[in-house]
Amino acid sequence: MSAGKILVSDEEGNYLLKFIGDVRVTLCGSLNRHMETIFGSHDVKNVIVDMLEAEGLDSTTLGLMAKLGLYCRKEYGINVRVFCQNPSILRTLDCMGFEDIFDIIQEVPNINVKLHSIESVNPEVNEIRRQVVEAHKLLMQLNPDNSKEFTDLIRALESDQ
Repeated sequence: MSAGKILVSDEEGNYLLKFIGDVRVTLCGSLNRHMETIFGSHDVKNVIVDMLEAEGLDSTTLGLMAKLGLYCRKEYGINVRVFCQNPSILRTLDCMGFEDIFDIIQEVPNINVKLHSIESVNPEVNEIRRQVVEAHKLLMQLNPDNSKEFTDLIRALESDQ
């Protein structure tokens, strides 16, 4: 798998996040910071996550995606649209319960926007731990079946704080 990268665009209330390669916890500080920018906006019309070039997503990335989906539904009354054709990622989204908060679309969209790299953030170890715990708790909230997968990890990370 190729190293992960996240590109973004935000034009007039339309937000796009494009995942490329293997998107892992190392990018989650940057992803979380960009999501805070979205959450701070009062004019959110659309949020799209393009996973067409993604090869893999770790559970922390999935947890942040759950945070994005839950927030957008609650605060803006919109479902995040996710474009994905990767069978493995589609299975993961299905198993985790994302179809409840995302509109998952397998067709290739016709989107023409100018993308730029997400701002790089290197959070402290305690901040990373907090983000990982929060992400996994959100996955458990999204689908109770996820509890058995992440309970031990959350306990271990919380005991290290």
